[in-house]
Amino acid sequence: MDTRPLGDTDLRISLITLGTMTWGEQNTEADAHAQMDRAVAAGVNLFDAAEMYPVPPRAETYGLTETYIGTWLKKHGRPDGLMIASKVIGPGAFPYIRGGPLLKRDHVIAACDASLKRLQTDVIDLYQIHWPERGTNYFGKLGYVPDERGSTPIEETLRALAELQQAGKIRHVGISNETPWGLSEYLRLARDAGLPRVVSVQNPYSLLNRSFEVGLAEFAHREQVGLLAYSPLAFGMLSGKYLGDTWPADGRLTLFKRFGRYNGEQGIAATRAYVALAQEHGLDPAQMALAFVNAQPFVTSNIIGATTLAQLESNLGSADIRLNVDVLKAIEALHQRYTIPCP
Repeated sequence: MDTRPLGDTDLRISLITLGTMTWGEQNTEADAHAQMDRAVAAGVNLFDAAEMYPVPPRAETYGLTETYIGTWLKKHGRPDGLMIASKVIGPGAFPYIRGGPLLKRDHVIAACDASLKRLQTDVIDLYQIHWPERGTNYFGKLGYVPDERGSTPIEETLRALAELQQAGKIRHVGISNETPWGLSEYLRLARDAGLPRVVSVQNPYSLLNRSFEVGLAEFAHREQVGLLAYSPLAFGMLSGKYLGDTWPADGRLTLFKRFGRYNGEQGIAATRAYVALAQEHGLDPAQMALAFVNAQPFVTSNIIGATTLAQLESNLGSADIRLNVDVLKAIEALHQRYTIPCP
């Protein structure tokens, strides 16, 4: 498994990161443990979690994903080089999380302490802000309307992360679902106030959503803040399994109708075209989609998720696929036709 530098640190993380957000909802603890076993055997050295997982979030399942990782770590210890990433969530309709989560100092500290306990570890290698507290463009929001309502200043959040770092509870800081302005502000505070410098940004990136390339990709390249790409298969859309009249009974989009980000009219049309391209060249559609993400120079790691070991095996196999010039040219032609159909 190839590795790439994590920001400007001396750490190198595997090209494939194991995503975990189905554990505790679509996957049992035994499933989760089997996935971690297989991923480590394949050379994966980063597991990515979050305090709110599994998704969709519910009070009854809150924290189960981290708990499953914790029981696996207790059984195996930390294999050499294995790193754990997690996240503190921004505001939302989650009254069961700290009475309504914010990114204030006390919330960030409490969230990290709770995650460490569930994970049964002393340190989180990469601790990320799951989404901003301010009103801005994330989770597919189009247009920009200035939101002047009060929100926790980024500086307060970053100072809390500095406390956690100084206490030895976290090693590095990352952000997620961020904008170019947000990333620039984190970098400014690191430079001007001597606060921790973010080493990664975890945003969506796939054939159906290449919005990261506009603005943030240059930051990733010039500032050494690489992309941890999430939803590289657009919730499974790019596998082609949702193109028929009958969707798989255990599919994520079948089970949870609330997730409509990638299966609108434009998303389906674009998916149909990408799947046809893969089949024309004798490629598995899901592996082609993942291999495209893997090939981007601004991508540090590709966060794959699976609900079965067969899916995991296929996703891991994408690390060995190199798309030829003809396929890449055809992908760019389709991108001109379907430009960011699912932001």
